[in-house]
Amino acid sequence: MDKEQVRKLMEENPTVRALAEEREILWLNSKLASFETARGGLPLSMADVDDAEARLARFAPFIMKKFPETAEAGGIIESELREAAAMKERLNEKYGAKIEGRLFVKMDGDLPIAGSIKARGGIYEVLKHTEELALEHGLLREGDSYEKLASDEARKFFSQYTMQVGSTGNLGLSIGIMSAAVGYNAVVHMSADARAWKKALLRSHGVKVIEYDTDYSEAVKQGRAQSDADPKSYFVDDENSKNLFLGYAVAAKRLVPQLKALGVAPDAEHPLFVYLPCGVGGAPGGVAFGLKQMFGDAVHCFFIEPTQAPCMVLGMASGLHNGIAVKDVGLTGLTHADGLAVGRASGFVGRVMEPLLSGGFTLRDAKLYEYMRDLLETENAFIEPGSCAAFEGPALLGRSEEWREYIEAHGLAEKMKNAAHIAWATGGRLVPEEIRKEYIATRLA
Repeated sequence: MDKEQVRKLMEENPTVRALAEEREILWLNSKLASFETARGGLPLSMADVDDAEARLARFAPFIMKKFPETAEAGGIIESELREAAAMKERLNEKYGAKIEGRLFVKMDGDLPIAGSIKARGGIYEVLKHTEELALEHGLLREGDSYEKLASDEARKFFSQYTMQVGSTGNLGLSIGIMSAAVGYNAVVHMSADARAWKKALLRSHGVKVIEYDTDYSEAVKQGRAQSDADPKSYFVDDENSKNLFLGYAVAAKRLVPQLKALGVAPDAEHPLFVYLPCGVGGAPGGVAFGLKQMFGDAVHCFFIEPTQAPCMVLGMASGLHNGIAVKDVGLTGLTHADGLAVGRASGFVGRVMEPLLSGGFTLRDAKLYEYMRDLLETENAFIEPGSCAAFEGPALLGRSEEWREYIEAHGLAEKMKNAAHIAWATGGRLVPEEIRKEYIATRLA
């Protein structure tokens, strides 16, 4: 966008102006619709989520063979839903929050193989492409156990092919590690803000890492161009991939029995609030899409982004989606939340989210480390700083005028005592011990 267009947009749109001023905000989505109204206009449906879930089940024997740590769960890659009563009290006492009901943490940072939420979508897309190639070339026939794909013969076949992705870190880990396990030549194009330990971990799995001095969008652009030049290369497009999106959406189906086991059944009288850290949008978008399919209007989904990289709120609040980047309004896109360091949101996800997303928060980086220490002290749980963005939503309950506006507008005031809140922890398990210590010691102004 040129400077005049930006100036006019900031003049006319208070939300864009607030983002440009690096303010912490809660933006409420005026295009949110009832799920019954929204359902018919969505490009994907529950049938697509069911299909993705079935595919992951077919691959379970292969996953168990390649990753023995998944054997106890039968080759299903899933994480715990943990109640966090002590963290709830900390948020209420330290930050003046007024959280009624119960607070949970979805521990996707503990997911096996990749140690982040990206183990869902990233691994799913690699496996879907693997199934397509295997069926096309006769490595698999209907009714076969997918354990066959762990053979030396299969590995030799897949070594003809390349799998590539652009990433700030965690998506690269999931794509790279699973691609290498299948036998592909795996290439991850990483932006300048990717952590050194993530690059080292990928290389230890035999993945080729190409580094750029630029941001996430440029890494994606370069990766796509290199992949397009090779007919035997497949590019995982985090900005536009329906396969990634559906892999994330499966999480919502698996959440239902976990909630039930904890005595939670979301409905009109028992609202569910879910807070999802957001980068380009694929992972939180997929999860939110799945949650709306499962719970309809009983679930209220919010994205949380750093004040220097609020690309999804900027795209949705302006109505321009991927037609505007954070640098257009004078922001840097730089943040300690490396997985959220994205300057331009996915246009595909933003448009799907238009009738489904309740709103979005922005927060300063200093809070990431504070919430991280709070969770470690109260629940003895470590998650990456970027994951801790999820706590900004519940921490502002009862303190924000916009929050009160949302609760009143949706007739929730008398129901908040029955509410369940889920902070979605998106990464953490693979962080090396020395880096954890660095994070714990980090204090920003």
